[in-house]
Amino acid sequence: MADQENCVRVTPAAAARKRAAEAAEVVQEQAQRKRVVLGELPNLSNVVVSTSQSVGAATQKPKAKTKTTKVKTAKKMTLEVKEDVSAKKEQDIDSTNDDPQLCGSYASDIYEYLHEMEVDPKWRPLPDYLEKVRTDVSVNTRGILVDQLVEFAEKYKLVSDTLYFTVSYLDRFLSLKPLNGQGLQLLGVSLMLIASKYEGISPPNVENFCCITDNNKYTKEEVVTMEADILKALKFELGSPTIKTFLRTFTRVAQEDFKASSLRLEFLGYYLAELSLLDYECVKVLPSLVAASVIFLARFIIQPMAHPWSSALQQISGHKSSDLKECVHILHDLYLSRRGSALRAVREKYKQHKFKYVAVMPCSPEIPPYFFENIGGKKF
Repeated sequence: MADQENCVRVTPAAAARKRAAEAAEVVQEQAQRKRVVLGELPNLSNVVVSTSQSVGAATQKPKAKTKTTKVKTAKKMTLEVKEDVSAKKEQDIDSTNDDPQLCGSYASDIYEYLHEMEVDPKWRPLPDYLEKVRTDVSVNTRGILVDQLVEFAEKYKLVSDTLYFTVSYLDRFLSLKPLNGQGLQLLGVSLMLIASKYEGISPPNVENFCCITDNNKYTKEEVVTMEADILKALKFELGSPTIKTFLRTFTRVAQEDFKASSLRLEFLGYYLAELSLLDYECVKVLPSLVAASVIFLARFIIQPMAHPWSSALQQISGHKSSDLKECVHILHDLYLSRRGSALRAVREKYKQHKFKYVAVMPCSPEIPPYFFENIGGKKF
């Protein structure tokens, strides 16, 4: 009887202590689980309690699989990053440049906007305006006027963009309004006055433009009046992209994988671009396509055995080599004086030492047809 009472008294106390110990173990285990890092689980003995070797082996297999998976994933991500960088390298060529004027952070958006602008009809001249709108201005007289504008720009040391804007305004204005052929020179100097004000910092005075006309036959008032008529016709929209706008970027990309002199490539590109201004057939071609054709031909002239186009240039310009064929042949004929041989101002300008004599560089009379085959994903 006494043993039964003692058993009754002891059992509840032991049970209470047992429950308290179990509760403490649960709390400790929960605290330990909260502190465990997921990646350390296979190395912790107090997390997974194994009673046999088979259980231990089962816990080790996922570790090896996880490691292999992580390595494969890392390699895959590395390849994807490399492909992504390669795809975007050309488009973001200005993004890593320290020159603040290149607006690196906005480079890709700017290029996209410029490509949209160049196809907008309000910024484009009619491709055949001399046949549809003009009756008293011929292809030859237009070429002579542009040749004179090159001389004017060289005489007053205007920035090169002024010449491109002037010719762009010329074709746009003649697409809108008929003009007597006798007033073509007045139109030319007035256009250059507008372009020099838009692009230059210190444009020449109106009197300077009056002096360069034949026998000073136009007065200041006539030039100013023509200037107002032009601005009204163009609706003061003067910021259209030109060949030079795209040529800067394309030249930088072309120099990335080009072993020859980058300065000679740059000057030769400027020479070919200014030759294109002389030819009426280039009016119908988009400025970016002309700029791309200029780079194509310039690389061919300097290194005739190497392919003049590349995937990088195709990426940044948006034009395949097959797209350039017609324009490249026009520029090639201009360079060899098969076209516009009587127009000498541009040719004499680039025969100077300061332009590395690029106007007299030898050039093959024929361009291999396979250079105009699309390169696809191949890099040269």
